Parts: sequence; structure tokens; C-alpha cells
Amino acid sequence: MILVGTSGWQYRDWRDHFYPAKLPQRLWLEHFAARFATVEVNNAFYRLPERDTFVAWRDRTPDDFCVAVKMSRYLTHVKRLRDPAEPVARFLDRATGLGDRLGPVLVQLPPNLRADPEALDATLRLFPAEVRVAVEPRHPSWWTEEVRGVLERRRAALVWADRLSRLVAPLWRTTDFGYLRLHEGRARPWPRYGRTALATWVRRLATTFSADEPAYVYFNNDPGGAAIVDAVAFAGLARRAGRPVTRTPKTRPTGAVERVGTLPIRESSAPGPSASPT
Repeated sequence: MILVGTSGWQYRDWRDHFYPAKLPQRLWLEHFAARFATVEVNNAFYRLPERDTFVAWRDRTPDDFCVAVKMSRYLTHVKRLRDPAEPVARFLDRATGLGDRLGPVLVQLPPNLRADPEALDATLRLFPAEVRVAVEPRHPSWWTEEVRGVLERRRAALVWADRLSRLVAPLWRTTDFGYLRLHEGRARPWPRYGRTALATWVRRLATTFSADEPAYVYFNNDPGGAAIVDAVAFAGLARRAGRPVTRTPKTRPTGAVERVGTLPIRESSAPGPSASPT
């Protein structure tokens, strides 16, 4: 099963395109969850919400909804995987408020953090077996058999990532689920993905994971609603390829991406094609 969603849902430039103009922002999650079955939450990376917030997200979403949560930067960027016990315990104490809505935990490493298999292993072993973990290294020194062995032993997924339709990581299968992040495409209008690029990712997932294995796919190219348009297109291509896919909106957002040049960019990342992946 391919689970398709976006990296976040609270983007003001989605109003009038994906969100109805008169829909209060406090109801955006309900609107999103009725049209997608999963979302990736990135704001936990910058400021970890209290447990009550995660509980509220659980209560506001359907039974089949799934929330992937990005690990707090305190562990990855401040502690740099050192002394992980307290940060992991605090994160889990709060994020498990999602109950059965909790999807994979995304552990994104700094681009200047060189490979440290021992520290990664010490971190991953702190997660209970029922919590899926996806790791996104961003320094090339991590692409070794030793690191791959750690991921396989701890049943963690290596995040497959795409930026400008180029691979950011090797296509390792390290466990029984996949995790793909699409940061920025090369199509126009920016930052859209083209049909060929999307079809290539459908093929890669289909040849690596069976139809019974979950593969989480999140579009992080949010400006102008590009993420929603591409998620719908990707899901359509996957269905035509015979793969089961979670729900997506039936039609593309009205006016999305055509106005991207005049719309505000997400606050959490720098605008334009040179922005670092988040």
C-alpha cells in the first residue's frame, strides 16, 4: 500500500485553492484528513508540541489517518545523536499521544554530520519495536555497508529523497516499509514535478516493495499548492500501475501553482530552488 500525503497542512497560500476561502484555519486538519490519509508533521522538529496537541490531532482525524512525525532537532542537530536517551524518551512520551494514528518517526540528520554508526545504533535501539523509524542522513559518508547494517538490524527505513529530480540517497531497502520525501521538482511552474519523474518513483517503489508493504510518500514542495497537485498526480500514476493507494483529492486545487510566483513561501524554509531540504 502506498500512503500519499504532504509535509504539513498549515500553509496560508493553500487557502482559496485547497482550503475553501471561508473555512476557519482551526478546521484545516479535518478538511485535509478527509482528502488524504496521511501527513508528515515537520513543526515538531523546531518545537516539540505538548502531548495534549498530539492527543487533539488523534481526536480530530479519522480512524484510518496516519501522522508521520519529525524528530526534534534537539536530538539530531543540537545533541547530534549523543546521549539520546532523554530526547527520545521525551519525544515518545508526547508523540504517542497520537495513539494508533502515529506513523513513522522521521529522524533527519544535519547535512554536516558525518557518519557515526555507533551513535545511530544507540539512538535507534531506544525506539520500541512497534514504532517505525525512518532515517534521513544528508552527508555522503553515511552510504556504507556498516550503516546499512545498522538500519537493517534495527528495522529502520532509509529515507529515499529527491531534490530537483535527483537522488539524494541510495535506494536501499533496509526493512519492510518504505519512506520517500520529494523536496523539489524541476518542472514548471516551480517547484512542480513532471509526469516522467513521478512515474519513475512509482516504478522504483513498485519494484522494491510489495503491494502489502506500506510505502509512505510525502511531497515537501508545498509553495503554491504544488505538493497537493503532485500528490494527486502521483497517486493516479500509481493506481494505473496497479498499486493500492490511499485516498487523495479527486481533483487538483483550483488555481494552484499557476500563481506560485506571487504567493508567500512557507516560513520554515528559505524560498526558491536553492533552499535546503526540510
